[in-house]
Amino acid sequence: THLPDDPEPRELLAAGTPPAEVAAKYPTSSLAWAQLADEAFEGGRVVESYAYARTGYHRGLDSLRRAGWKGHGPVPFEHEPNRGFLRALHALARAAGAIGETEEHERCSTFLRDSSPTAADILS
Repeated sequence: THLPDDPEPRELLAAGTPPAEVAAKYPTSSLAWAQLADEAFEGGRVVESYAYARTGYHRGLDSLRRAGWKGHGPVPFEHEPNRGFLRALHALARAAGAIGETEEHERCSTFLRDSSPTAADILS
């Protein structure tokens, strides 16, 4: 599945706009939520990272379903608009593992690998 391109959030983030501002302006952007999750995790705020990642993950699932995804099949990392969802999924797996939520960590890790082996290799 290829998500439609939404360049505005990506361009704002690339230009250095704080991810919280981008998420507030574009709340459906998985990329903004994934970046918030990464920043929180790097800052030692694991539960906050988990919450941001879960938001980005669910926003991404909504977008995938609108794009025709039926709950399985590839979500290629090579297609740049898919990267926000894949990054959020990775961040959710990482944060779940950090808080000891083993089943969620394993489920998300498997989902990431099944969706995009490239993303699983690059993001891990």
